[in-house]
Amino acid sequence: MKIVVDRARCTGLGICESFAPEVFEVDDNGDLVLSSETVPDGLESEVEQAVTGCPTEALRLEK
Repeated sequence: MKIVVDRARCTGLGICESFAPEVFEVDDNGDLVLSSETVPDGLESEVEQAVTGCPTEALRLEK
């Protein structure tokens, strides 16, 4: 699955980072950085939690 970020909606709160720090990181400027544009094997549940936990709905998954 591909991770899609709507940069216009992302406010850099870092909630996604708290669920899946291996994939999401908010840098010093408050910008979201993805370590991978696809969901790594074994992290499907964590990434799905990050997507559903995003309060601004800036994240989604594409198959």
